[in-house]
Amino acid sequence: MQAVCSLKTADIVVLESLIDYYDTHPINELEILAKLRTRGDDLGRLTQAQLKDFDQDHYGGTDAVDVLANAAEVDEHSEVLDVCSGMGGPARWLAYTRHCRVTGLDLTASRVASARRLTERVGLAQLVQFQQGDACAMPFGNGQFDVILSQEAWVHIADKAALLTQCRRVLRTGGRLSFTDIIERAPLLDTERNQMASEMQFARIFTPQEYERLLWASGFEVIVSEDLSERWTQILRSRLHMYLSLRDLTVERFGQAHHDHWAQMYGAFVGLYERGKLGGLRILAKARPV
Repeated sequence: MQAVCSLKTADIVVLESLIDYYDTHPINELEILAKLRTRGDDLGRLTQAQLKDFDQDHYGGTDAVDVLANAAEVDEHSEVLDVCSGMGGPARWLAYTRHCRVTGLDLTASRVASARRLTERVGLAQLVQFQQGDACAMPFGNGQFDVILSQEAWVHIADKAALLTQCRRVLRTGGRLSFTDIIERAPLLDTERNQMASEMQFARIFTPQEYERLLWASGFEVIVSEDLSERWTQILRSRLHMYLSLRDLTVERFGQAHHDHWAQMYGAFVGLYERGKLGGLRILAKARPV
């Protein structure tokens, strides 16, 4: 789930690395369909109630989506934007359970294409659409949305000021911004920060205080700020185990070296949570008059 801001020529390598990171992510369309088939689901008559077990590429599954949506008061009348929508799991879940219209925005063409195919497969294309685009130059009109949601994606975006300025522009006054992100809880060593940048494509990791200051400066009032670090550490341990369990499928598709690299990289990431250096944050904010 990701998007980045408009890049200068010197940053093209960074962009390509980020796209490659998601193009070869262990959670992908083929893996999702393989799991459904193994479980015995009829892929020709698939519903979102079945798909939800495998298409939520974020922490906490549909329960986490519901917490964000409840906080933002999403209902059937809401026009919702999912920024960095990835495989489209949260967008489909909201449309399926709340009957609202949802637009997903993501940079990676392969994720957008997969999200569209999965949405067609479960019959939700009339409520959910996906668009490839830059989160810091959103292709939407001013005040177009009632709610913006996002989950664990903005750590990939260096220019969070541009990102939040765009969020405020496309959100109506009084609209809700409800999101989660990876945060820095204790100072990282340069080697740790560089590893997260090069291997996990974390462009900039904010502290909670940095987020709260920038949200106010961007035209938002923070209503709730909640630390999710302890819960996420448990989830990430389980997710690492799940990735390792996909070894045979990953090796078949991408090779042994790719599997070994992912295992080492993700193990280092989880280790930073276990040592209290990285954590999770959930924020609900309201768009102030501008």
